[in-house]
Amino acid sequence: MLHLRMIVPPDRTDEAVRLIESTVGTAHLVVLPGAARDPTGDVVMCDVAREAGHQLLGGLRALRIDEDGSIAVDSIDFSLSTRADEAEAEAPGEPADAVIWEQLADATHEEATLSITYSAFMILATMIAACGVVLDNAVLIVGAMAVGPEFGPLAGVCTAIVQRAPKLAARSLFALVVGFAAAIAATTVFSLAMDALDLFSQAQLDADRPNTKFIWQPDPFSFVVALLAGAAGTLSLTSAKSGALVGVAISVTTVPAGANAAVALSYGDLGQMWGSVEQLGLNLFGIMLAGTLTLYGQKMLWNTQRGRWRREPKA
Repeated sequence: MLHLRMIVPPDRTDEAVRLIESTVGTAHLVVLPGAARDPTGDVVMCDVAREAGHQLLGGLRALRIDEDGSIAVDSIDFSLSTRADEAEAEAPGEPADAVIWEQLADATHEEATLSITYSAFMILATMIAACGVVLDNAVLIVGAMAVGPEFGPLAGVCTAIVQRAPKLAARSLFALVVGFAAAIAATTVFSLAMDALDLFSQAQLDADRPNTKFIWQPDPFSFVVALLAGAAGTLSLTSAKSGALVGVAISVTTVPAGANAAVALSYGDLGQMWGSVEQLGLNLFGIMLAGTLTLYGQKMLWNTQRGRWRREPKA
């Protein structure tokens, strides 16, 4: 379930309470008149089944409580309450299938913003992958995939398309493009430095490399895997299954492709470089396409259930 804590302007408290009482899957309603000081207002708290969360949040935002007061949402990991169990049973569907669009937009807003930390992770992941490419070491490649933060902006683009949020789309694409550009540029310099130290060599890059040559030789399976990973990653975000997101990160070759392009560029191997760029573009497009279609599918599913979200006010 979700726990909502709100500061509500006094003139809208009755409306907010009626909305909570008439929404499927709510419980534990608490009203503290005049308890809030900044901003001033009434404190209203309740628990709501995850399946009904988006509907309730939409109604509260229609009352402009988020503008003139505040709405804080926390996930309840553990609760002992017969009333909470009844509320979850009343709400249609399963909690894992519910999408809290406001929560998704907030999460992708944070992860899709170009920052020093995001850029550092991108650069470090690409450098790790560069070592894996030259050494033909699959363990380093997997590690680099897990470190790479690129799924955040990718999810931001998908969310922006479905929610029709052009600012989020622009910010996400900016973070994605600049992040990869900076990582490839930094890794090219890193490769040149490693070559000067006799730790990298063109002979290693030109070797057969059975464990990593797929990185710059895209094929139809590259696109298929990207589609599957994009769908799985989106589901992991909307259902809060973070473990699944780690699996997605190590199933696509975005960061390794960028690393191989950087190393190839440092040695002037344009064939490998363009092959790596093609692999990178194919993976990014496949993930965004599948992620967007997955979100559209979830939104359509929610729309078919929307008529069942409400019930008569509780006695």
